[in-house]
Amino acid sequence: MYPSRFDYDAPSTLEEAIAILDQGGGEAKVMAGGQSLIPMLRLRFASPERVVDINGIPDLEYHRIDPDGTLRIGALCRHEDLEFSTIIGDTFPTLAGAAHLVSDPIIRTRGTFVGSLCHADPQGDWSATMIALGGKIIVQGPNGRREIEAKDFVLGPFVSALAFNEIAVEAIVPPAKGKALGGYLKLERRVGDFATASVAVALDMDGDTVTRAGCAMAGVGGKTIDANEAISVLQGKMLNSENIDAAAVAVAAASEPRTDHRGSADYKRHIVETFVKRVLISVANSEKKEAVA
Repeated sequence: MYPSRFDYDAPSTLEEAIAILDQGGGEAKVMAGGQSLIPMLRLRFASPERVVDINGIPDLEYHRIDPDGTLRIGALCRHEDLEFSTIIGDTFPTLAGAAHLVSDPIIRTRGTFVGSLCHADPQGDWSATMIALGGKIIVQGPNGRREIEAKDFVLGPFVSALAFNEIAVEAIVPPAKGKALGGYLKLERRVGDFATASVAVALDMDGDTVTRAGCAMAGVGGKTIDANEAISVLQGKMLNSENIDAAAVAVAAASEPRTDHRGSADYKRHIVETFVKRVLISVANSEKKEAVA
């Protein structure tokens, strides 16, 4: 199937791009990596009157860590930039755990981190990591910039909090309060498939005590599921078997899976519980080894 006809714009500045979106009155779509938008155009799930290609806008391909430890990811930073990033691997284990599981290698060469967030796929990987990490998305429109908490950014299946005349220009992950630990686990039927269930866990540790615990899930609800409250049972506690089991049960209870061709709701809930345990046990074991060393 071919896309519906549309006009194409390739602005060279953010201000120009925003002006085009504003004039479009909601009938224009932004294209960054295009790995989500182009398939939707071809299937006619989206039929915008204009496509605004922001790849010609300079200085949006970065990812960097500020002196205070804040991670900043620009709108044109590709998945593979994060997959092979030493600063991500060394400092943000939850993001590093997800980076090589996003779709497939071909998609990761062009798709963008921020674009994936904006796509708001209920089975998307990056939204889960951002919610677990307490991240924010910076958007810019005709009236300037504003911050949106990651947990408030995805409103429903393929629906984000972006206004029609705004562009998501940057994602921000706050610095850890203590040692950053965690991980991301995903069950998929084959490489590049959508998640049957996935779990992002992010911990801040002070010695053997959890000072902050974050968690989110994909594939087990109509949107990315915020499980930060559920996993907060670990706050101020050690990662012993009793506390790990309690956290895993609480997170699984917060999931909202449906039975479909990928498995039953009970099966998906069991996967969530298992994944939370695996990540927490892995963290606990790594801390024990480091203490012995």
